[in-house]
Amino acid sequence: MNVLVVEDEPLIRLGLAAAIEDAGYGAVEAAHADEALARLAAGQFAVMVTDVDMPGSMNGIRLAHRVRATWPAVQILVISGKVGVAPGELPSGVQFLSKPVEEARLIRVVDALSGKGNSV
Repeated sequence: MNVLVVEDEPLIRLGLAAAIEDAGYGAVEAAHADEALARLAAGQFAVMVTDVDMPGSMNGIRLAHRVRATWPAVQILVISGKVGVAPGELPSGVQFLSKPVEEARLIRVVDALSGKGNSV
């Protein structure tokens, strides 16, 4: 089962991907929304983990809306160290965590979103 990790900071992206791989998932990395959309179009993903603040014209919240509309089966986790989200700002069913994200919490949420775990 593959997880798409969308994060513009290379060290953070690497850490998230490593934690996800250590939990037994495949992790595919993308540095921004356009790269994430290309990877989604080319592959199968159960979950997408995305940062909010990214370079380019599309932030993680807009990316979450686009992914929900185009690939409704992909479950989404949005993370941010700078931005909170207002009620109703994210698509239905999208989870949000503040950075820094503890590895155990990240994996519990990914497990729940992927159907491997029981609850978030």
